[in-house]
Amino acid sequence: MVAKKATKKVYVFFNCDEEKSRASMNIFYNNEVFKDTKVSRKSLWEKVLAEMEAGRLQIEQANVQKAQEAVLNGDPCEASQYLRYGKIDALICH
Repeated sequence: MVAKKATKKVYVFFNCDEEKSRASMNIFYNNEVFKDTKVSRKSLWEKVLAEMEAGRLQIEQANVQKAQEAVLNGDPCEASQYLRYGKIDALICH
């Protein structure tokens, strides 16, 4: 009997253009991955805040709480709808 390998989800934050085009996302620039754990999700949110403070990302003030909730407690990829010049993608690791 062959054991089934567990798949794990990780998240990557990408700086990108306003349209969130794949061509504007560089895995060699944004090469930090965040596990699907509470501690790592907190680090992902801190990354989003740091990018916002540095002026490389924008979130309308009315949507900051929604983005934070998605990253910390929901599907972090859903936070992308609130990010301008940024996107969070999920990657599956085997």
